[in-house]
Amino acid sequence: MKQALKDCDESLRLKPDDADTLDSRGFTNLKSGNFDKAAADFDAALKLNPKLASSLYGRGVAKNKKRGGSGDDDLAAAKAIEPGIAARMASYGVK
Repeated sequence: MKQALKDCDESLRLKPDDADTLDSRGFTNLKSGNFDKAAADFDAALKLNPKLASSLYGRGVAKNKKRGGSGDDDLAAAKAIEPGIAARMASYGVK
């Protein structure tokens, strides 16, 4: 996980406004249990691309893990954009 974060940080140093890289770093932080950092990365990605279903879903999961249930609106929005997002994220170990 540390190497993945380093890779994302380097990529963002070179191209700071890349929503997909922010999304990837968010998932790395999410999988590491850094829910606040994950939510911040997903927020930044969504400012660049408000319809990025994976960031909406990830932010919803992060909020639910950290804040006890406040991420349901994000999860619903992600599913509206990409109906199969829950299954795709589950395949990555994100629930």
